[in-house]
Amino acid sequence: MKSTNDECKECCCHSGKHKERDEKEFKDLMNRLKRIEGQVRGVENMLENGDYCTDILIQVSAITSALNSFNKVLLSNHVKTCVADNIRKGDEDVIDELVTVLQKLMK
Repeated sequence: MKSTNDECKECCCHSGKHKERDEKEFKDLMNRLKRIEGQVRGVENMLENGDYCTDILIQVSAITSALNSFNKVLLSNHVKTCVADNIRKGDEDVIDELVTVLQKLMK
């Protein structure tokens, strides 16, 4: 049986790279995710309670918006730190990586 790390290495969505985030960035991103997690649990409760379809759809739309906002903040942080730092170091492969990620995000 494979370990979680082995499975992660084979996953199509994990680069294997790591980033040290400062405390403020980490807390902001975690707070956003915790709010989204709460919203998802709320939708789960709505479904279990038999709430009306349009009420659930509106809440799902709010979750989608929150996830998009999370992505915008994370992408901005990525460009300002990871991408900029790698370009300064002469590693322009990060540009191709960014273009690939943007293409995936725009599907």
